[in-house]
Amino acid sequence: MASILPLEENSWDVFQVGGEGLQFLSSQTGIYDADELKKHVQAVQAKAYQIVAYPCIRTFDFTRFRMANLPAYSRVKTLLRERPDAILLDLGCCIGTDIRKAAADGFPVQNFVACDLHPEFWNFGHELFRSTPETFPVAFLAGDILDGGFLAPAVPQSTSTSTSPSPPLTTITSLTALTGHVSIVHVSYIFHQFDEQQQIDLARAIAGLLSPLPGSMTLGSQVGKRIMGYRPTPARYPGEQAQLFAHSPESWTAMWEDLFPKGTVRVEAALRKREECYPWELLAPTPEGDDGILTWSITRLQ
Repeated sequence: MASILPLEENSWDVFQVGGEGLQFLSSQTGIYDADELKKHVQAVQAKAYQIVAYPCIRTFDFTRFRMANLPAYSRVKTLLRERPDAILLDLGCCIGTDIRKAAADGFPVQNFVACDLHPEFWNFGHELFRSTPETFPVAFLAGDILDGGFLAPAVPQSTSTSTSPSPPLTTITSLTALTGHVSIVHVSYIFHQFDEQQQIDLARAIAGLLSPLPGSMTLGSQVGKRIMGYRPTPARYPGEQAQLFAHSPESWTAMWEDLFPKGTVRVEAALRKREECYPWELLAPTPEGDDGILTWSITRLQ
């Protein structure tokens, strides 16, 4: 196997743009000295990079807010306030920055579920944020979200469907156990890692997880294109040339509307400039063929 690309020292300067992530890390860790915080974050970064050489690890994206920067996040907070038992699921959570932000915003961690293919990332999250499973008791599941044995596709439930109570989150061993029970599914920078059919399969599985109650939603972001199709992806290894499928707002909307009965969901999708979504992108090179960031939400109406 080719050696992985080296970590980028100057990416720390990119990370500091806006200061939002730094302030959050300081408040969570109690580390307010800039040099000490840098060493602490880089130590965790180096370990995570040995698990998978994701570009988001190399450039500190794993410590930034995704969900909280989405246009639909205000509605997420409203739903969590109005529905005390609402379950929030963070798919592809990495070290758990987004779910920790939701907790910091005042919502109950006992209603949260985090999921990632690599359990090491969740453990690194405890190390980074100086927490433990006891001090931050969020249910975590490790598994492949394209594995039907872990997340089985299901037809979206209707309000007339009789459903059993949601299981205790500390007892579940697969996401299938949450079918029809999840109020909010956040999934950012995950879909564009898969080909077109895999994205359809994942969307179908997420649709089955959603609670039939009006207002239940899934939201996220990923690399998008003005015209759907394949695009180059940032390399993890020297010389790597990978092509991954990216949706346009129109193709994304059509995919989700096909999964639900007509008129039962509202799909919102927009292709935005990278720097409009994330200020630090001003200092990062834009990959060839990357037309922008697709931000989206799918909300159940009935």
